[in-house]
Amino acid sequence: MSKQHRYTATVRWIGNTGTGTQTYRGYKRDHMVEAEGKPTIAGSSDPHFRGDAARWNPEELLVAALASCHQLAYLHLCADAGVVVTVYEDRAEGVMSENADGSGEFTRVVLRPHVTIRAGNAQLARELHHRAHALCFIARSVNFLVECEPAIRTEANDPQPASI
Repeated sequence: MSKQHRYTATVRWIGNTGTGTQTYRGYKRDHMVEAEGKPTIAGSSDPHFRGDAARWNPEELLVAALASCHQLAYLHLCADAGVVVTVYEDRAEGVMSENADGSGEFTRVVLRPHVTIRAGNAQLARELHHRAHALCFIARSVNFLVECEPAIRTEANDPQPASI
């Protein structure tokens, strides 16, 4: 029997400029993403859709969720396998295609984790990315391609921390 976990979030629109959604250009896309006991995330839509570039948009949050989930699965696997990770940074990128009817969908996300490990098995460290991808709850839940292009450095060979 599988275990179920529930997650809740409140998304509260704060973009009413006085006339609600009376016109498409008459309201802001600003909203707050809240969960009990956590910092609030200031959200909006992508600037291409009249949003505020200074706020997180749902597309960025989706890419960040994929990168974060992969990172957490990977670090767990490394700890279990005795691979000591000292630096992990991922500059993930998502591609969304917008259709003529105004709909759209993600077609691809590429994770680009740059990892530094202590002297050890760099090949194992690289292979664990494949296992992490297979375990990532978020990647398993989306219907588009999620790729992983890891770069592994070993402290013994390169004392500089991984940087993108």
